[in-house]
Amino acid sequence: MEKELRETVKQAARNYYKEIYGKKREFNYIPPSGKLLDEEDLVNMIEASLDMWLTAGQFNAQFEENLSRFLGVKFALSTNSGSSANLLALAALTSPKLGEKRLKKGDEVITVAAGFPTTVNPILQQGLIPVFVDCEVGTYNINAFQIEKAISPKTKAIFLAHTLGNMFDVAQILDICQKHHLWLIEDSCDALGAEWNGKKAGTIGHIGTYSFYPAHHITMGEGGAVVTNDPQLYRILLSFRDWGRDCWCKPGTDNTCKNRFNMQLGHLPFGYDHKYTYSHIGYNLKITDWQAALGVSQLKKLPQFLEKRTQNAAYLTKHLSDLQDYLILPKIEKGVTPSWFGYLISVKEEAPFTKQQLVEYLEEHGIGTRQLFAGNLLRQPAFVEDDIALRIGDSPIFNSRNLTEKEYALLPQTDFIMDHTFWVGTFPALGEEELSKTVQTIRQFIDKNGKKSAKK
Repeated sequence: MEKELRETVKQAARNYYKEIYGKKREFNYIPPSGKLLDEEDLVNMIEASLDMWLTAGQFNAQFEENLSRFLGVKFALSTNSGSSANLLALAALTSPKLGEKRLKKGDEVITVAAGFPTTVNPILQQGLIPVFVDCEVGTYNINAFQIEKAISPKTKAIFLAHTLGNMFDVAQILDICQKHHLWLIEDSCDALGAEWNGKKAGTIGHIGTYSFYPAHHITMGEGGAVVTNDPQLYRILLSFRDWGRDCWCKPGTDNTCKNRFNMQLGHLPFGYDHKYTYSHIGYNLKITDWQAALGVSQLKKLPQFLEKRTQNAAYLTKHLSDLQDYLILPKIEKGVTPSWFGYLISVKEEAPFTKQQLVEYLEEHGIGTRQLFAGNLLRQPAFVEDDIALRIGDSPIFNSRNLTEKEYALLPQTDFIMDHTFWVGTFPALGEEELSKTVQTIRQFIDKNGKKSAKK
């Protein structure tokens, strides 16, 4: 009876989707990002509801297994957002279980200021010192040639995002990490499915992170994941995600270790319940099975999503390539296959118009745009109005509240990105009609405003 009732509800959900959402999507305003859902996504969410399990359960176990298989990585843990995944990744490296390799307050982590703040925020939240290195225009990733001069005896890790799905110079950064014995965290929240020499973004360093927010390559609504090939790091990540507990039992199970009442840890009495023994100052950053059910369905479609994003980025490159007197188009590192989250464009300094003028024109004509997130994070109110200890390149430690134009000038390309760079959409719901409108609107603007030859 239950099986028949389930099938009735699921079929009704399919019918509902087709009736309400099944028509071709029309865009009056072309968004730069968005989700792409179908009837099977809805059916999976409803099936998770019918289970009445609520917390992470069978769908979560299936999602973690499927994600690890897709990425070719040993361990995958779901979490409630990509930002939480970043927090877990860095928190894990502070674990006392890592001995002399653990990060301690005051240690330094190399990163960039052009990007999303929650790549940098965990560095500050763990009492560490961010060391900012400039980016390069074109890839919009860290300038790998400037990293080594920024390393000091206190530098212990590199924590970087693959910008908008375009991977940083993996070969050079791996060499630097190995030479200086540094941890490498790959923030792959915008880069799910990107590859370097056949290896997926997020699986090359010690820990990788992903986001499944609606703007990303697949979605759970809110959600993320953290992955590793290291069994010790996996156990630490699991502990930090699940309240900091020492127990690794899955929800609804007990005594996986067969020693639940047969251990003595910390200064607890012998036999204290291992289920309530805590080895880290942790969090609760798990997802629900509703989210996981959507993730299972979305992950099946990821290869076709990636292919469509690649096609969309190629279309924009093809039809904007003759405008490079005015615009800088994306550049790709050797061996990299991007998974385009968006398509970055910079307005050249010598162009007879500004990024702001172009962006406002696009928005007025129904083309959605986005900045490269924080632009220059050091200029954001969170830094300007607080006392944050940081370094820039090989500089001494500065207080963020006291930064002047002299210090900002140490990151010239980061400021260029803030002033000259924006991006437009490549997500799978966009077709040739929307991309053609994007291209034609950019051309119309340049026809009107680029008559004067660009300054040489």
